[in-house]
Amino acid sequence: MRLFQIGLLCLFLFLQYKLWFGHNSVRDYTRLQIAVKKHQKINDKLIKRNKLLTADIKDLKTGLEGVEERARNELGLIKPGETFFRLLPKKQLTKN
Repeated sequence: MRLFQIGLLCLFLFLQYKLWFGHNSVRDYTRLQIAVKKHQKINDKLIKRNKLLTADIKDLKTGLEGVEERARNELGLIKPGETFFRLLPKKQLTKN
């Protein structure tokens, strides 16, 4: 009977060791949970960015407003009949 109790105690201790320190232990589980949350945050940011890019592409393919906006901002497009005004900050005015 005593040998049986010692065997059960050894089995219990072995299982506790495996639970807390072994392969796929509680420590590994919590580490993986943290990694999953971190990757989910990264994925959420990438999903938002992809949605913005998809909307931008759709706008460029279907309408001319997006093309015109880009031409104005990046290339300095001025339509016929428009007057271009350039406003400089005060710092740049005093240097000249």
